[in-house]
Parts: sequence; structure tokens; C-alpha cells
Amino acid sequence: MFRGFNLSLPSIDEFNKIDEFINIGENILKKTKLKVKSTLDDYLLNNKQLDGDQIINEWFPEVKAHMFLSHLHKDEKIAFFLAGLFREAFKIDTFIDSAVWGYSDDLLKQLDDKYCKNSDGSYNYLKRNYSTAHVHMMLSNSLNRMIDNCECIMFLNTPNSIVTSNEINNKTNSPWIFSEINTSIIIQKKTPKRLEQRVKVFSSNEMKMLNENEQQQLLIDYTVELSHLTKINLKDLVKWLSTSKFSESPEKSLDDLYAQHPLNKKFLSNER
Repeated sequence: MFRGFNLSLPSIDEFNKIDEFINIGENILKKTKLKVKSTLDDYLLNNKQLDGDQIINEWFPEVKAHMFLSHLHKDEKIAFFLAGLFREAFKIDTFIDSAVWGYSDDLLKQLDDKYCKNSDGSYNYLKRNYSTAHVHMMLSNSLNRMIDNCECIMFLNTPNSIVTSNEINNKTNSPWIFSEINTSIIIQKKTPKRLEQRVKVFSSNEMKMLNENEQQQLLIDYTVELSHLTKINLKDLVKWLSTSKFSESPEKSLDDLYAQHPLNKKFLSNER
């Protein structure tokens, strides 16, 4: 990962061709998803234990993408729209993180039904804790790997994803947003080869998300550090889109975005 952006975009009502771009984004999601196994027996090793590596590779596969789009499920339509818009305007391939969230619940249900039931058919609390830990670790590590592999991460900052916001702190109810943002802070920043001969600067830090709804739902607030993400808004997005007609490649489009929002000048004598 090289750069991160904090996009404040409460709605997409100002844009044209909304449904068209949403459809393009939804098709990207469909292509991202693999045909998952119908039974866990396909993952059994000779010792009758499940092959965790194979489960990760097939349920949470790596996808080649330029941008990691972190968002809350409530904002999925906006995420689809942005993914479609970036594909059409810039040829940028966007990884929509909800592409793998949905898989985690399906996988967990299969594990719980096979390994976590009591004799009366109810679920065993301790066994379910254990299975949930495994699936969430698989998901978290897969998402962290995608953040590392993508050149750019964009956090979709809406009233749904950030529940309180001021100059001092931002709060989210989503453990996935909390995880993704913190991953983007600690992950090693990698300058693309095409930019290595230009001015060297430190980025500093960079984000993740999950579910919502229902009465008496468990909600836990996490403070998320967003200062390392470059703030952009609708006006900035429109300005970037205006460069699309001059764009020769996804990389050139990302370079235009970086140039419009240069990092704080902290020069390095040598590349890390």
C-alpha cells in the first residue's frame, strides 16, 4: 500500500448514470466471488482435520486490484457506484471488501452446523466461540493481505460508518472498519516503482467494517485514527474525475489523484 484517502461522501445523488455505475460495481463483486465448496468434506486432510490454508485460498481469495474500498454494508450501493465509476472513468480495479464478508457468515454456518451442535440440536457456546475465532482470523488476515497488495486504500466515510466525528476523535461501531484502518496505519508503505524517482515522502498511517441493525444489537464503539488518511470530498472527487479524459492507464489516474493531494513534505534522502 502506498496512499490512503478518507472520502466524505454522504450520498451519490449529485451524479448521473447512478444505476449504470452501480450495475458495473455489482458485476465486479460477482466476478470477485468464487464458487465456494458446497461441503466442508472437500477440505478434510488425511488426519480428518480441516485444511485451513485451502479454506482461505478458496473462500477468501486474493484479487488483483488497484484500490481497496473500505465501507460499511449499509453503504454498499455507494461502494458499488464508486467501483463502477472508477472502472469506467479510470480503468481502476476496485476491491470491494464486502465481497468476502458475505462468505464469512456462510462458512461459519457450515462449521457450526457440523462441529458446534449439542446432542439436542442447539449450538454449543464454547465451540461456537472457537469456530468464530477461526473464521474471523481467516477473514481478517485475508483483508489485511489485500490492503497490503493494493496500491491505494479509500475509506468511504459516511454517517453510517462514523457514528461520532469531531476534530478530536472519530468513533465507529464496526470492528471491521476499526481493523482495516489500523492495518493501514501499521502496514509498511511501498512506493510504486514508477514513482521512485520522484520526491520521496512519508505517508504516515491508514482502515475496516461490518454489520448493523436490530433491537438490542451489541454495539461497541472503537476510536479510529483517520489523520493519516488524506481527506477528500465530493468536490475533490469531481476534480479527479475531470482528469479521466487525459488518463492513459489506472496508474496515471492514481498519480493524478496523488498530485492533487500531495503529502506533507517530509523528504527522505533514500528510499526505505
